[in-house]
Amino acid sequence: MTHSDFVHLHLHSQYSLLDGAACAITDHGSMFGAVEFYDLAMKNGIKPIIGCEVYVAPDSRFEKSAHGIKEAAFHLVLLAKNEAGYKNLMKLVSSGYLEGFYYRPRVDKEILSQYHEGLIASSACLKGEIPHLIYTNQIDQAKKVIDEYSSIFGRDNFYLEIQDNLIPEQEKVNVEIIKLARSMNMPLVATNDVHYLEQEDARAHEVLLCIQTQTTMEDSDRMRLSTDEFYFKTREEMARNFGDMAPDALKNTVAIAEKCNLELDFKHHHLPNYKAPEGKTKEGYLRELVSEGLNRRYPARDKTVTDRVEHELKIIENFGYPSYFLIAWDFVHYAKEHGIPVGPGRGSAAGSVVSYALGITDIDPLKYDRKDQSPRYRYRLLLRAA
Repeated sequence: MTHSDFVHLHLHSQYSLLDGAACAITDHGSMFGAVEFYDLAMKNGIKPIIGCEVYVAPDSRFEKSAHGIKEAAFHLVLLAKNEAGYKNLMKLVSSGYLEGFYYRPRVDKEILSQYHEGLIASSACLKGEIPHLIYTNQIDQAKKVIDEYSSIFGRDNFYLEIQDNLIPEQEKVNVEIIKLARSMNMPLVATNDVHYLEQEDARAHEVLLCIQTQTTMEDSDRMRLSTDEFYFKTREEMARNFGDMAPDALKNTVAIAEKCNLELDFKHHHLPNYKAPEGKTKEGYLRELVSEGLNRRYPARDKTVTDRVEHELKIIENFGYPSYFLIAWDFVHYAKEHGIPVGPGRGSAAGSVVSYALGITDIDPLKYDRKDQSPRYRYRLLLRAA
């Protein structure tokens, strides 16, 4: 086996919310660092693989009970193969926060089944469901869960994960996982669950965990990783750990990397699309709302107001921003209707009469004569809006 026969696929960064200090690929429950990582990797000639270590509820994500499982969730590593996988990963992570949050942003197998396209999954660390079942001697149940995930993602897209971190429980799990992989014809993948760059960074990582859990290094019951093996190991180290035990688990990291070919487009604006009421266009609906707002804001408006509004609306329409203003109107309107405080707005777009008419802002730009009709303003209006 050559030194290039391994790729790190399970890593955490500072975006794991004080649970990591190395490069980011599969942060816990979030994708906060995905774009930054992608950009830096591409600039340095590294192929970025975007993923997330999601939290999976023991049953339904909507059920807020622990089922005897710590933090009421199991870990599962997901990697995006392509744009479809990236979009599904974003959907899953968002749903975890919006629908399944209970101690952690959780998904479940039902929503994984719905948004599985373009994703590769692996069984994760000791906190994964399959490792947990193995360690608690529930082998038959572990087989059932393996079949479930194989069915969700496809046999070629679900891997049984093994690690070598000197934790006794992990050694027991590795033995059984390899047995299950051989008997069930399932692919293995070797990872190191990286949380920091160098081995000597383990103590600094403990400090991060103390900050996260509001404890001190003197607290014997503080949260911490039980060994200092969770660093960015070299290919040689990984080969020594797994070369004899499961060489295919190392080679599969390369196979997975070859399957993951996500390309993100930063050259164009990607604004969300607002769905106007049936029978109306976005442009028409925006003009309708603005007209209603003008009746409230300027009941005796003159040509100065109407010319200014028409000028702004043409800019908004020509540059394709009706959805942007409609979405801003939607959430600000909802907040005000439900007694939720709203800020005064910022940037040049907040100084537009359209924003004032829509109720996005409450300061009349004409009253204070901001002279915002300059060509420079018109250009800045759209840049700020974007």
